Amino acid sequence: MPSSTLPTASALARFSLAAQHSASLAWCSEGQRLANFADEHAFDLQLATDLELAAVRAQRMKPAQPPEAFLNQWLPVLPDLEALLSIRFEGANPGKPFVDASVTSRPVLAADLPALAALAQRTYAGFGPQRLRFWSAAPAGAFAGTRPDLRVLAAPLADLQRRSTPPELSLRPTLDTSQLEAAREAYADVDRLHPAHPGQARLLSEEDLLETIEAGTMFDVLHGGQWAGYVGVLPKLKHGLNAYSVQELILSPAWRGRGYGAALTTLLAQALPEPDRVLLGTIHADNWGARQAALQAGRTDIGGWSWLPLFHP
Repeated sequence: MPSSTLPTASALARFSLAAQHSASLAWCSEGQRLANFADEHAFDLQLATDLELAAVRAQRMKPAQPPEAFLNQWLPVLPDLEALLSIRFEGANPGKPFVDASVTSRPVLAADLPALAALAQRTYAGFGPQRLRFWSAAPAGAFAGTRPDLRVLAAPLADLQRRSTPPELSLRPTLDTSQLEAAREAYADVDRLHPAHPGQARLLSEEDLLETIEAGTMFDVLHGGQWAGYVGVLPKLKHGLNAYSVQELILSPAWRGRGYGAALTTLLAQALPEPDRVLLGTIHADNWGARQAALQAGRTDIGGWSWLPLFHP
């Protein structure tokens, strides 16, 4: 199927805004959010036209495929639906290709999925992708025959700051990586107790930890003055919002099961310097405990991605 004319960044921004959860529309003016989305989509358009960048991706992932196959493509799906499709790789693993519907010209409906799947299979047959990923503001599990992936839970920082916190918990700025091994052990403990956890959440890398420390937005969680976990964010444009994007939120095993999960969000919101931003983070749909803690802290599930299986003959 031939490509349609590639939209401008402003047009992609309008499409993305139409697909957002209604609760998030009050968190940013329409004009500012459209401008933010246009900035976010500039790279999507580069990936649709930059053959040099496509060649780098081809060499790293699938040298047998021509660079052109790695370009994002704006394609007609149905008479009233177009989509920006791209080939991606889970965890940068060349053996795990999937098709991403980065933007659609209107919100995706359940009735669109067979046509989306067929288009993805035809367009990227040379890669043999097993799944297609798409965004929707609908609740997790709203699309039969799909599997929910990451959910976005967010709220204006000013709203989150008003809640009370246990007096025994506090934060202090993280100055170095001295507690990184303790955080690794905390993740390993959760992985042992919950076998699905490694596929749902991973500790940030040392490089990312250092970046967040340098930004001044990484904090040690203290329980009575004793190190009990990490919380940290980075200022970013996300979903058209001026956001603090959650990089890490973890409690050590000794302090779990005490209802502290929601308090971490409140403490973090109170420690951050720009109250006009939105605190935003992704949580796997199956990570029920983390999702509940975020909701109890006042964050709203504003949508997420779903996986649609692709079947190859």
